[in-house]
Amino acid sequence: MNRIIRFIVFDIIKNKIVLFYTILLFIISWSVLGIETNYTKSILSLLNVVLLVVPLVSVVFSTIYVYNSNQFIELLLSQPVPRSKIWLSMFLGLSSALSFAFIIGCGLPILIYSSIEIGFSLVISGVFLSIIFTAIAMLAAILSKDKAKGIGLAIFCWLFFTIIYDGIMLLAIFQFSDYPIEKLVAIVAALNPIDLSRIFVLLQLDVSAMLGYTGAIFTSLFGSTKGIVLSFVVLLFWVIVPFVYSLVKFKRKDL
Repeated sequence: MNRIIRFIVFDIIKNKIVLFYTILLFIISWSVLGIETNYTKSILSLLNVVLLVVPLVSVVFSTIYVYNSNQFIELLLSQPVPRSKIWLSMFLGLSSALSFAFIIGCGLPILIYSSIEIGFSLVISGVFLSIIFTAIAMLAAILSKDKAKGIGLAIFCWLFFTIIYDGIMLLAIFQFSDYPIEKLVAIVAALNPIDLSRIFVLLQLDVSAMLGYTGAIFTSLFGSTKGIVLSFVVLLFWVIVPFVYSLVKFKRKDL
């Protein structure tokens, strides 16, 4: 299993797309953090980039990589290796390589220019998003044999959590604005991994005070130690559930 993971990690690290992704993140991070003297504004600008680019690259690259590795997976299946170990090795290799690329490209400039606490929260959020959308990508790839449909499903998942989910929430807030739904909105927002990552970083920046009563609710729910633990639990939930479901489908799938 360790050999399979090492092979996948080194294969991905040498990939030109991943190298370009790492360099692009490094240039963007260094430029944003180096030009802006106010580190709060720079972190907010970089946060928007991370929340858009990292999930998109992770979900698209992982989906394509799984489809392109069909022959490699079939070769492993011909060996006395359990299917669960093969799929787990694929997931750990993909998520580790993409997380490493993010840490090098975005983590180093963040840790150099910003405070440790704020920088660490953004790095942790980016790593979690890389892992979560890798799991979602593997699920999308195993649900459909057709490569185009699988990639389309993966992109739709990214689009849903990035844009559609927030649009539905805004519509619900507008329709039920006369009712005290702030706590419900905070809880529902936390069910989206991208929104939860955004909330986690914003609370570290202490800009939630600018959000008024809603910001106070976010602080009370996620600003304490229990809230941070709850955030990690929900993010782990988003890692485990898609991967376990994809593992079940992979065990039953006739390749």
